[in-house]
Amino acid sequence: MKKHRWHCLLAALSLAVVQSTALAAWPDDRPIEILVGFAAGGTTDVMTRTLAPYIQKHLGGKSQLVIVNRPGASGELAVSHMQRANPDGYTMAVVNLPGYFFLPMYRKAAYDPDQIELVARIVSDPTVLVARKDKGPHDLKQMIQQLSAQPGTLSAGHNGIGTNGHLAMLSMQDAAEVRFNAIPFKGTAEQKVNLGGGHIDLAFVSASEVQTPDAEAVPLQLLAQFVPQRLRSLPQVPTTFESGLQVEMTAERGFAMPQGVPPAIIARLQKSIKEAMSDPEYLQAAKVDAPFLAFLPGDEWEKRITEERERYRKQADAVQQ
Repeated sequence: MKKHRWHCLLAALSLAVVQSTALAAWPDDRPIEILVGFAAGGTTDVMTRTLAPYIQKHLGGKSQLVIVNRPGASGELAVSHMQRANPDGYTMAVVNLPGYFFLPMYRKAAYDPDQIELVARIVSDPTVLVARKDKGPHDLKQMIQQLSAQPGTLSAGHNGIGTNGHLAMLSMQDAAEVRFNAIPFKGTAEQKVNLGGGHIDLAFVSASEVQTPDAEAVPLQLLAQFVPQRLRSLPQVPTTFESGLQVEMTAERGFAMPQGVPPAIIARLQKSIKEAMSDPEYLQAAKVDAPFLAFLPGDEWEKRITEERERYRKQADAVQQ
């Protein structure tokens, strides 16, 4: 028993020495990798590449942040690689909600959220329901009336199981007691092409992806935003709540690290991220994301995610069937 205690003490001391050494060197002795689970040029990649230099600026010292794209499985590959990395503060990944927490709810995932520590939320991007401007439906009331009388007669796109558009659609179906002809796509660009071409009637996408609907190849209109109150950036677009549908859905993006990273590193990163997001130069550079920036420390973000999981338990069970 004494020998076992001695080994435990040595292990604890070794860990303390390793963490102390890491803290003393971090973040100056080698680059910090930020894994992005999507291809270069996409919404997540652009957000990360725009913000990273300003995080680096506010970390100070010799810190370097390097973006590494690991596309595949809707971000799952990047997150699983990050989880397996050493918890030394040199590997981060961007996580995209709701997919990050929803995927493990309906199938076995390559990562375990319980083995991951959230660092900070960056963006909270509301879901919007979009239609062509020259074709109906022209408002939620008209849409619901048609689907109530003729279920499935309106086709609606989303970006795949567990995405914000998919869960917004499922929630709207339940709240309004209607059914869409749901069609999954590989991304918003593909949705907009099919919407413009008249192959689908509606699209569930993120607000940041249709900030100038009149300027699209085929002008679009926003029928609803899935938030309780109208955003300042979308003052003319009614909310789902205004139509009596208690349906809220946002796409959130932020940073995460493997569980076990020293708390002092997490705290310093959070501080640098928050300062970067308030940097005037960054706000000028981040024109696409600026209306949707919503910093939240990792522990508060985790609390919100725990509540979200329970909200979507029914949908996860339905997907499994």
